[in-house]
Amino acid sequence: MKKSTGKIIIIVAPSGTGKSTLLKMIFNEFPSLLWSVSTTTREKRPGELEGKDYFYTSKDKFESMIKHNEFIEWAKVHGNYYGTSRAYLSKVISEGNIVVCDLDVQGTDSMIQNFPDHTRAIFIEPPSIETLRLRLRKRATDDTGVINTRVNNAKSELLRKHDFHYLVKNDDLDSAYEQLRSIFREIIG
Repeated sequence: MKKSTGKIIIIVAPSGTGKSTLLKMIFNEFPSLLWSVSTTTREKRPGELEGKDYFYTSKDKFESMIKHNEFIEWAKVHGNYYGTSRAYLSKVISEGNIVVCDLDVQGTDSMIQNFPDHTRAIFIEPPSIETLRLRLRKRATDDTGVINTRVNNAKSELLRKHDFHYLVKNDDLDSAYEQLRSIFREIIG
């Protein structure tokens, strides 16, 4: 049975901290959780579904939504807009759902400001900047310039790690998952 008022759980972490792996494990254990569906201007990829992966819209419509303050948070990344719709999130939490978001530090700040009583933020940190750099290299998906940008962004984000509700250090996947699972159980209630 769903509670009358839902909750928002935010995972905030630098690239390469293992958040995708940890979130996959969380969703396997807690299948009733909902993934927050963002609005984007990027093209739909094969296999993606409207309303499940993203809400797809035009650049003009997205910019109109920005002007009308329809997003809790939004960003332009690699030439495409991404944002969390205020109406969508209000609807799903009013239905008693527990929604999980993967946001950057600024998006997390905005979410907490807009939904202070419903939101809990979990910061996941890497064991060290050097370990983070090694993980990003091991992925082999980015060139050195992108990796350096991600590492520099991580340094800035790590300055904020104590500003959120919970902190998990991912220096061992099993240990980090146990901490994260315990936090989810506490929040879900």
